[in-house]
Amino acid sequence: MDSITQAVLGASVQAALLGRWQGRKALLYGALLGTLPDLDVVIDYGDAVSNMTYHRGFSHSLLVVSLVAGLLTWLARRWRPDPRYSGRRLFLTLWLVLATHALLDAFTSFGTQLLWPLHMTPVAWSSIFIIDPLYSVPLLLAVLAGLLFGLQGRLARWPLLALLVSSLYLGSTLAGKQMAEQRVRDVMVREGIQAEHLFSTPTPFNSLLWRVIVVDGEFYHEALVSWLDDMPPELVRLPRDSHLAAALQDSPQHARLRWFTDDVLRYDESAGLLLVTDLRLGMTGFHPFRFPLAERAEDSWQLIDRPERLPADRGDLDRLLQIWKRIWHQYPPLPLAAWAAELDGER
Repeated sequence: MDSITQAVLGASVQAALLGRWQGRKALLYGALLGTLPDLDVVIDYGDAVSNMTYHRGFSHSLLVVSLVAGLLTWLARRWRPDPRYSGRRLFLTLWLVLATHALLDAFTSFGTQLLWPLHMTPVAWSSIFIIDPLYSVPLLLAVLAGLLFGLQGRLARWPLLALLVSSLYLGSTLAGKQMAEQRVRDVMVREGIQAEHLFSTPTPFNSLLWRVIVVDGEFYHEALVSWLDDMPPELVRLPRDSHLAAALQDSPQHARLRWFTDDVLRYDESAGLLLVTDLRLGMTGFHPFRFPLAERAEDSWQLIDRPERLPADRGDLDRLLQIWKRIWHQYPPLPLAAWAAELDGER
């Protein structure tokens, strides 16, 4: 999730558990600690693919989180002891501030290595967009109220109430994900489509409209499904060109991308470059993680040792308004095929 959301989440957790004793300082301590796991972005792992796939790694591990919470508890009790609350309560608070950061990230589509150092596919429950005002606003309001009016008396309950409201909303996004995938599976059965992978994620800034991607060999199908649709979704068939992956069999970056994304990838040849796109993130035709992993050398491909991430085209306000209208109206459908073709021009 975005840094502001993680900060107000950490502040709300610490205020709910220690606010009556720490006062407004609980909001500051929680906000700072709640953003700590994302400091791994300052580490350079050597190339853009590694920087992407090692992000949300060790710093988001529940094992590491537990060790850090234990160390911070020991330091606080040794150097700044407060007899008004127990070390057990302090440890629980610090652990929840850090753990909720990692768990909330796992609800997005990027991928979070909750069980690091185990080499398992990162957890990506993908039920909430990285910026979702309906999740963040209750927490933000509680934090602002705490800063303005303090955390005494009935006001001390506001962070807990905000956490409850946001958590209920987060739970509702799982229902939306189930709805979207089931509607797509019903169409797949009728049309005889066999899926190698099926991935769903909400569209930007909401949980009413969902993207569902069905990987099927050389092609993938993409559908938009809204809670308000009254007709079955349309599966748009798009080229994936997975045969190009054969040129990347010796690329460690490609192997890592396949692991990190569970193989939800698209391949394109453009201007003498072999491009690999993470289809899970962004929006149809506007994917922020695209990497040139090889370049054409006469009749063969030459692997690129240190691939860079291509500049991301995130679309414009007009596209965002079209997506917003699609939430409420199923027809006319959005031009997904045209948007996807804009990745590299008309194919």
